[in-house]
Amino acid sequence: MAAKKRSVIGGVDTHRDTHHAAVIDSTGGLLGDAEFPATRDGYENLLDWLSSFGQLVAVGVEGTGSYGAGLARHLGSRKIPVVEVDRPDRRTRRTKGKSDPIDAIAAARATLAGTAMGIPKTRTGPVEAIRALRVARQGAVKARTAAINQMRGLVAAAPEALRAELTKLSAAVLVNRCATLTADLSRLHDPEQATAAALAGLARRALALTEEIHALDQQLTPLVRRTAPRTSALFGLGTDVAAQLLTTAGDNPDRLHSEAALAHLCGAAPIPASSGRVRRHRLHRGGDRGANHALHTIALCRLRYDQRTRAYQQRRTTEGLSKQEILRCLKRYIVRDVYTALRADFAALTT
Repeated sequence: MAAKKRSVIGGVDTHRDTHHAAVIDSTGGLLGDAEFPATRDGYENLLDWLSSFGQLVAVGVEGTGSYGAGLARHLGSRKIPVVEVDRPDRRTRRTKGKSDPIDAIAAARATLAGTAMGIPKTRTGPVEAIRALRVARQGAVKARTAAINQMRGLVAAAPEALRAELTKLSAAVLVNRCATLTADLSRLHDPEQATAAALAGLARRALALTEEIHALDQQLTPLVRRTAPRTSALFGLGTDVAAQLLTTAGDNPDRLHSEAALAHLCGAAPIPASSGRVRRHRLHRGGDRGANHALHTIALCRLRYDQRTRAYQQRRTTEGLSKQEILRCLKRYIVRDVYTALRADFAALTT
């Protein structure tokens, strides 16, 4: 009768070009560590190396959303349980030091101890496609905002003729007006001509970025509505807000085992904040800040346009709650709507 293989657990510290792996036994004893290239062949060699020590139970991987994404996908395709491991905090690193082997061993032992239990996003479905398009859109929006801010700065210090013409304009009017400016290129030593040339260039950049944002919106809108029709139909959810919540949940929202888990992930879970005779709760400061901002946007929209939400605000105000506290309560209620819709949408996708 063949002897039963011992159970082993892996840990991986991920980097752009290489991954450092460590393997431990069921008591936490170190069996070995090694470095592998961050390539398809490297992933296969890493898995073969881990499996050579015994029955591989699980692998704790740092950075499954960045440098470790490829490795997590590869392990998942081989039906190896993958656990998302947070990087050690500063206190731990001060006491135990910092190196690739140390971090890999810490990832394995955190997986064994159960202190690391996060299920990584699969990143193999339509939500990953939505995330990629949103990355491009967010970059374009940020660049356009920077260009407009630079224009306002130039206008504030511009020669009087330009400043009088362009001050106190809305962003859209400012961009359109500056796009029509002409400068005498033979007189760029003149501050007025140089400022006009700079403003015209920034305006063209802003207009080009606006077209890019519009094109990305046209790509995102049908994709988001097709992926999550119920979530998109919720009151107060536009394309960008729905895309953010989908990105937060990931392609495998079953990793969010409850509505409370989604609330915690979105930074909308109440935690005690009592002191003395005051008994109250507040929202914790962790979680996905992008998702929390999305919930805030939905809450503000409903407070303005939804009669039921306005009635709720009035009732809670008479009970002595501040507007900030009412917003916190609303975010938690909105999570309930979002969680139910997300589960229904992804159940429909898998059928």
